[in-house]
Amino acid sequence: MWSKDKIVSPAALQPLLAQWREQGKRVVFTNGCFDLLHLGHVDYLEKARHLGDVLVLGLNTDASVSRLKPGRPLQDEVSRARILASLLFVDAVVLFDEPTPLELITMVKPDILVKGDDYAVSGIVGHELVLANGGQVLTVPLVPGYSTTRIVERIQAHLHS
Repeated sequence: MWSKDKIVSPAALQPLLAQWREQGKRVVFTNGCFDLLHLGHVDYLEKARHLGDVLVLGLNTDASVSRLKPGRPLQDEVSRARILASLLFVDAVVLFDEPTPLELITMVKPDILVKGDDYAVSGIVGHELVLANGGQVLTVPLVPGYSTTRIVERIQAHLHS
């Protein structure tokens, strides 16, 4: 499958979810901005995928990112989506424009909802819905020292030195 074929609308995701569930696959969902892909992102996504059989990634649109993080994104949503879809352990990338992925989580009804261990389960958007549907909400350990903000700060420091 071409990586760009993994970038789907919520409507196009529906038949994929049905097919995966018919095959008995456990659907894992996570989300984020993924502005500059780095080791921390790759490690996190790989760990998330290994918790189930397919990984659906909710990706913040450019407008959504800029509302959350002033001055960002550094890369546009099409670029970010293509890069993420190229990862073997990402099965689908779905853009969302809302402030949180709750609407997308409600539609996906994941078996497993995942975020990094910088979140408490109780603070993960959609946790109540997933737990009420019999799913799991899990956190995975993050690689220390890796964040897009930290990379940007190092680049800026290097440019000004």
